[in-house]
Amino acid sequence: MKHIRLSVSRWCAIHEKHICPICPHHCSLAEGAVGFCRARGNVNGEIKAINYGLLTAVALDPIEKKPLRRFYPGSYILSIGSFGCNLRCPFCQNHTISMATINDVPVRLMQPHEVVTLAHVLQKQGNIGIAYTYNEPLVGYEFVVDCAMLARKHGLKNVLVSNGYCCADPLTNLLPLLDAVNFDLKAFSNEFYQKLSGDLETVKQSIQLAAEYTHVEVTTLVIPHANDSEAEIRALAQWLASISKDIPLHLTRFFPQYHMTDRPPTSIQHLQRLAQIARQSLNYVYLGNC
Repeated sequence: MKHIRLSVSRWCAIHEKHICPICPHHCSLAEGAVGFCRARGNVNGEIKAINYGLLTAVALDPIEKKPLRRFYPGSYILSIGSFGCNLRCPFCQNHTISMATINDVPVRLMQPHEVVTLAHVLQKQGNIGIAYTYNEPLVGYEFVVDCAMLARKHGLKNVLVSNGYCCADPLTNLLPLLDAVNFDLKAFSNEFYQKLSGDLETVKQSIQLAAEYTHVEVTTLVIPHANDSEAEIRALAQWLASISKDIPLHLTRFFPQYHMTDRPPTSIQHLQRLAQIARQSLNYVYLGNC
């Protein structure tokens, strides 16, 4: 048997790990390894979005579907998504792509200039820009940045739909390119977030930071016996109001799906009651999925 000797420097180069800077998981990845989000990995000693340009969904959506109610109402936006997410929500509505790996779903490769070209073509149908959505877009951070920079140069709007579980530095670098953000605030309880492999304070930080730069709206999926108490929604609304009473809050009705089929849909009457409570603090509260 032939023995192969590796120099210490070569061995270290092969086994060296690099830290992903995008979210608080800060995955430490050796060459070829993929992070918790399934969308970022160590490629030739550099942490990259392995889902770069690999789109699982491309659609022209009403802006209200993001949901954004106070940002160019009545318009449409080219909406694109890939695969991967850095949270583990058992109620995820897009779990077929957010929980997928690179080999799990069919993808369409599009470079940023192709996305922008398509967005231009769709302006004839009322399109105002590009929305980065469906899965968690920030796990494909480099692609979002490249598309957003090119879209901004061509006069298109950039919209981010995100869970907000992102470190401050990458988010701060991206925000000047964004025209609107909708953050999915899962609950107003850190215990709830721990079950999703996240934390509430990071998401609150993202909302506060974004509100300094751009138009922000917030969505909360109201899940029976999980995050639907009057006290929690009151606290959530009061906290948002401490940033601005004009931040729109979308309270969305839950339907059983994915790993959470053990409870009924949210009662419309209860959702309406929670909206009344939220309106004591906020100027704009909307109901969704009703």
